[in-house]
Amino acid sequence: MRRMASRRPTQRDSVVTIADVARHAGVSTSTVSYVLSGKRAISATTSARVHASIRALGFHPHAGARSLASKRASVIALVLPLRQGMHLPVLMQFATAVVTSARTYHHDVLLVTADEGPAGLRRVAAGALVDGLVLMDVEMHDPRVPTLRELERPSVLIGLPADSAGLTCVDLDFHAAGAVCVEHLAALGHREIALLGAPRVVYERDTGYAHRTRDGFVDAARRLGLTAHAQPCEEHPDAVTAEVTALLDRHPRLTGLVVHNEAAVTHVLNTLRALGRRVPEDISVVAICPDELAERCSPTLSSVQIPAEDVGRQAVDLLMRKMDAESVPDATLLSPALTARTSTAART
Repeated sequence: MRRMASRRPTQRDSVVTIADVARHAGVSTSTVSYVLSGKRAISATTSARVHASIRALGFHPHAGARSLASKRASVIALVLPLRQGMHLPVLMQFATAVVTSARTYHHDVLLVTADEGPAGLRRVAAGALVDGLVLMDVEMHDPRVPTLRELERPSVLIGLPADSAGLTCVDLDFHAAGAVCVEHLAALGHREIALLGAPRVVYERDTGYAHRTRDGFVDAARRLGLTAHAQPCEEHPDAVTAEVTALLDRHPRLTGLVVHNEAAVTHVLNTLRALGRRVPEDISVVAICPDELAERCSPTLSSVQIPAEDVGRQAVDLLMRKMDAESVPDATLLSPALTARTSTAART
């Protein structure tokens, strides 16, 4: 029986070590370590040579070894409980921004979607699984807040509770967003307007962004002397049709609508068309929603952009600064920017 010729082991047959990378690149092992960790400035030429050797050898840093050396897991938790009334496409924009930003810091993201409240936070933060937490879907009186103040792990909230003392929060300034929409319609001569907000369950859950938008809308209308109506709006097409029809029946002089419900926007426009109300000739519509949604509607919607990418990036930046024991502001609120498109026009 012929014996098969033995094959000499190659570099890829064994685990590639940091020492192998150092020899291949002609540098010290500490230089390779600094290139990987970013803890010390390394020249661009040397860094490029090390990365070329890493690719050539197929080197993968050992996560456990990195954790032991740095006392960090290089993982952050994104706590995003999936609840009724949440619009998943927009939520995923926030989640994607957090994941993408975390990778620039060489961190992975653990997505926690179970609605476990304070107990869930304690469970996630109890071990060495994550270095910090980013929380979403923040309520005005969020039951998780007292626990966050007690945890040793740093945290950042995407959202603003009623009492933010001792916390780190980042979000769009939704109170100002509601006000900007009113100011835009008032400047066009509209005197009676309405807000179609989030589904009722979102208000009942005391979710911060919904309440703040409504408060900003009502406060600005009162300040400018407008007649204003604010109500929840469901997401299902039949429910939207019924709510918009009833609203216009009750308030026949209404000429301006603000919609803060991404899932309902197209149903609102379809209902107005079905009722013979032209946009913007008979009724102007402003939305608080992502630009891509506003631009694909017909007519294109005047809107306040939901800055998911900026908010997610800033949330991660703030968390990383806290992990490095840096001082950070308690609240970072992004100013709303309204883009006027073809769905709003002056009252004649």
